[in-house]
Amino acid sequence: MTDLIGCTEMTAMLRGAAVQIRENHELLGKLDSVGGDGDHGTTMLRAMAHLEKAVDAAAGRDLKTLLYDVGWGILGVDGGATGPLLGMFFMGMSDAAEGKEAFDAAALAAAFEAGVAGVRAQTKAQPGDKTMVDALVPAVMAAGCAAESGGDLLSVLRDAATAAAAGAAATKDMQARFGRARNIKELSIGTPDAGATSVSLIFAGFLKGVDTNA
Repeated sequence: MTDLIGCTEMTAMLRGAAVQIRENHELLGKLDSVGGDGDHGTTMLRAMAHLEKAVDAAAGRDLKTLLYDVGWGILGVDGGATGPLLGMFFMGMSDAAEGKEAFDAAALAAAFEAGVAGVRAQTKAQPGDKTMVDALVPAVMAAGCAAESGGDLLSVLRDAATAAAAGAAATKDMQARFGRARNIKELSIGTPDAGATSVSLIFAGFLKGVDTNA
């Protein structure tokens, strides 16, 4: 595991996320079909296609440009709030990369924090509302705690992935307050949120992208 996340390592993280989404897109569609129209899996596939296109085009560029291009590409994905929110996450990370050639553990945690700030500026959803926020906020908080306690990059990524997975799993017992699923009220209880599950897959991919033992 490297001590810094530069363009090469970030590229591996991003590609790792895309792999996780592709391998699980049918599950995402199934989860979304409970209260939505079942297209979240295909929406995420389109998002990851834009991500990979941006990664390919950004070869040799700086970290900020890589993250900006990824975010900008995902912003244009249709299919509800997924594209705008996920796109803003990477745009926020791009802002945090200003003037940096690479992220150390603290800088990566700060970039995740900037990313979640970008998301929360675009949605009124709060933890407990059964959205992607329920996985994203715990992941970013765990990353920050790991960095503040002196953890290395692997600890930051592992703790973030673990918290994202737990956050996504917890949405199973929540009633949806956003999106189409809110229309079925208590019937939304019993199924994990598709958006939160996508976030957990992305963070799992981030970890696997740079740690072959993950």
